[in-house]
Amino acid sequence: MSNRTRNRLAALLAAFAGLAASLTAPQPALGQTFSVLYAFQGGPKDGSSPAGKLILDSSGNLYGLTQYGGARTLGWGTVYKVNAATGKETVLYSFTGGTDGGYAYGGLVQDAAGNLYGTTSEGGNGSCGGDGCGVVFELRKNGKETVLYQFSGGSDGGDPNGDLVRDKAGNFYGTAYWGPYGCCGVAFKVDKKGNETVLHEFNGIPDGESPVAGVLLDQHGNLFGTTSAGGGGACLFQGCGTVFKLSKTGEETILYDFLGSPDGAVPFAGLLQGASGNFYGTTFSGGISGCNDHGPGCGTVFEVNVSGREKILYRFRPKKNEELPVGGLIADASGNLYGTTYGDETTSFGTVFKLDTSGKETLLYRFTGGGDGCLPIGDLTLDSEGNLYGATRSCGANGDGVVFKISF
Repeated sequence: MSNRTRNRLAALLAAFAGLAASLTAPQPALGQTFSVLYAFQGGPKDGSSPAGKLILDSSGNLYGLTQYGGARTLGWGTVYKVNAATGKETVLYSFTGGTDGGYAYGGLVQDAAGNLYGTTSEGGNGSCGGDGCGVVFELRKNGKETVLYQFSGGSDGGDPNGDLVRDKAGNFYGTAYWGPYGCCGVAFKVDKKGNETVLHEFNGIPDGESPVAGVLLDQHGNLFGTTSAGGGGACLFQGCGTVFKLSKTGEETILYDFLGSPDGAVPFAGLLQGASGNFYGTTFSGGISGCNDHGPGCGTVFEVNVSGREKILYRFRPKKNEELPVGGLIADASGNLYGTTYGDETTSFGTVFKLDTSGKETLLYRFTGGGDGCLPIGDLTLDSEGNLYGATRSCGANGDGVVFKISF
């Protein structure tokens, strides 16, 4: 398969996703309703395998990216819109895999004029394995795509997978999975004229390595994020991952090194900053052992303060058949956290969960691997009425993933 990024990430997922024992399955909480808003059809009709988070505009439209599908011969993915009320889907753009990009893994950013911005992990003019090193793109409301920057795979990095964040001046910040010479990744800035600046080049151990998610921008211009490897822990892929801070000048501080068990390991998702200033996130592995054969544990929900002190809020349990969160967290006005677990693709197909401020977990939905979808890997979206929206990478009526809603 030509998708280099997907293969690398799939290898990470597979290396940690072992057989989970299904002993005691918790019952879903009462008072919510799950519905499929749209089931992707794949191929030339529309997209396939939605991967990143959804964003919601003021008119009730959801926007996202698919890794595959679209009107091009090889199906390099799409930008799509789904009306949250009617479930009607519209393909806004189909990538060609050429200079315009292809195989998007992250989410989108929307400006005040309704233009959309994002990244693709391949395409462009770079020479990363023959399929390009990825791009940063703009999609205007009229459907015209403009590539703001093409990664070369050299000193500028390559394979951006995470979400972008945009500052008030119109600059974009993100991470690229590959760094110079195929190593450890970079954090970058792309200004509105398309000029890229590498803010930090990751170096592995004891630094971070292989950032999958994007970054969080605070009011002072500092960036915060995670790396899926590197740091000081002894995990399979050269360290268990980190939480890092980058100052406006690019100076890096490692806030926390994951150790595996009993804390977390391999954070694929980015960070959420709470009202207290503390950071919240998930790790794909670590915590309570029993979910996989190659790494320590079923995953965690964690909190890290600005001084770098970590607290585990929840450890996913093999006895509850919940494991391996890939997506990040969102919070409601009361401070409750919401997220998803990916599942092991054999005995479990993912869940949607809620974690209250005391650390009590409530299962909101368990995917069956049928028409309801399976394997959610992006962040959830919360509307003003408290409804949740998300997407699954696979399953559904056509096997190509779904957009879903949980209403209360």
